[in-house]
Amino acid sequence: MQRSDEATTVQRQSASLLPRSGHFAVEVIQGADRGSMLDIPPSAPSRLLVGQSAACSLKLSDPGVSRRHLALEVQGSALKLTDLRSTNGTYVNDVQVVEAYLRGGESVRIGETTLRVVLLGDEVTPGATGVDRFGPLIGASPQMRKLHPMLERLAASDVPVIIEGETGTGKEVVAEAIHERSSRAKAPFVVFDCTVVAPTLSESMLFGHERGSFTGAVAAHRGVFEEAHGGTLLIDEIGDLDVALQPKLLRAIQRSELRRVGGDRWLRVDVRVIASTRRDLDREVQAGRFRDDLFYRLNVARVELPPLRDRTGDVQVLSRYFWERMGGGELPIPYELFQSWEDYTWPGNVRELENMVARRIALGDLAPPLQRSTSTPSLDISRPLAVAREDMVKNFERAYLERVLDAHGGDVAKAAAAAGVGRRYFNMLRARYGV
Repeated sequence: MQRSDEATTVQRQSASLLPRSGHFAVEVIQGADRGSMLDIPPSAPSRLLVGQSAACSLKLSDPGVSRRHLALEVQGSALKLTDLRSTNGTYVNDVQVVEAYLRGGESVRIGETTLRVVLLGDEVTPGATGVDRFGPLIGASPQMRKLHPMLERLAASDVPVIIEGETGTGKEVVAEAIHERSSRAKAPFVVFDCTVVAPTLSESMLFGHERGSFTGAVAAHRGVFEEAHGGTLLIDEIGDLDVALQPKLLRAIQRSELRRVGGDRWLRVDVRVIASTRRDLDREVQAGRFRDDLFYRLNVARVELPPLRDRTGDVQVLSRYFWERMGGGELPIPYELFQSWEDYTWPGNVRELENMVARRIALGDLAPPLQRSTSTPSLDISRPLAVAREDMVKNFERAYLERVLDAHGGDVAKAAAAAGVGRRYFNMLRARYGV
């Protein structure tokens, strides 16, 4: 009996040492939506939005409220409020704010609506323990670990998903991770990038074309929907898709059928659609550049990827991962580099960090004790620094691709996974260097 009591005491003491976070709720106490409430637990996977948009967790009908008016996120014992460049502003206790940390008891006025912030209690901080990756998605920060349960649920379902985030945050990696954990994992994962295909070719690339349907169509061609049949199609940067094509895309998603350019029959397709965007689609809808019905159809589930500057501790985790993967050797990254990288805002996010590590290894400009080899790459100082640097990076990337492909017997999928990049990007590099 005494041993059981001691064990219980130890468990309680251990639990009390875990970091804890506030559990909040926001209630509408004045306005057209009076009585509506939003629960905000520490386990919420990303920021929760308040506004008129269908993307918002607390959807309001007040015309004085912007489509995405503000965002709420638990940070430690506080609730972080961020005004999202709203038209009429956000007022906490009658003081206009752009960002504020709330503790409970505050009133928040937006338009003609008043919200009350309520602290419900505290809970063990989610993400304090657990794995630091979800498939190819790497991140030990609480901001990333909180995403894992949501991504698991999305992988187990078949609903459309919108992944939002700045350029370079890893939206394609998230989509591929969802695909790899889903029941469609053995079927194709196909990417259509709206930013790299000319508007005149987009319809043919999406839906395919029949022979003779236009000049140069010497043979029938399958589009990405047909290529992804049975699997997953990522429509990357969907905010850049020509508005004239959006009704056809909506039909393909809603009815699971398409018609090739120049074709006269409908083809059935079985495709799970994931869309990604760096744009605020609500603003695109307001500006008439994106159809609201397509947005509502895609916005069944929403994932918001945080920028690297907001991912506490992930700069070190990711830089070590890239360093080891790219052949940085057993010696660690210099502490001085870590210090400078931690203080940097990383406008290019994870992609910029990966390129930074690649340049450090390729250029060999580390302090002498950290050199992995006595040989020094040949440097032509007669050329400008930028040109010489670019050549060094190209040489490194070409050699890396050759070696990782050789190590995996030429299997592109396995080589891309080992490299920690999406297959589309891996194949783009192969084509660039002729590997």
